[in-house]
Amino acid sequence: MVSYCVNEGKFMKVRNSITPQGEKLTNVQLGNQWNNIDWKKAENHVNRLQIRITKAVKECKWYLVKRLQYLITHSYLQNC
Repeated sequence: MVSYCVNEGKFMKVRNSITPQGEKLTNVQLGNQWNNIDWKKAENHVNRLQIRITKAVKECKWYLVKRLQYLITHSYLQNC
């Protein structure tokens, strides 16, 4: 049986896909990483950044607001 999926607006045969079979393992690893996050530490980190953003807004330091917003959306806590 051949099933079809859409890839960038083009139909392709799934059995001819070049996606490696081990890709499902990656999803399992991501799930394990998600479950191993120290959520209290992550919450404290986000709260500190939010406080800094609020302070920067009150002081009209827009360059700092933008930088902190980028940091809060792109940072990854190591060893959570």
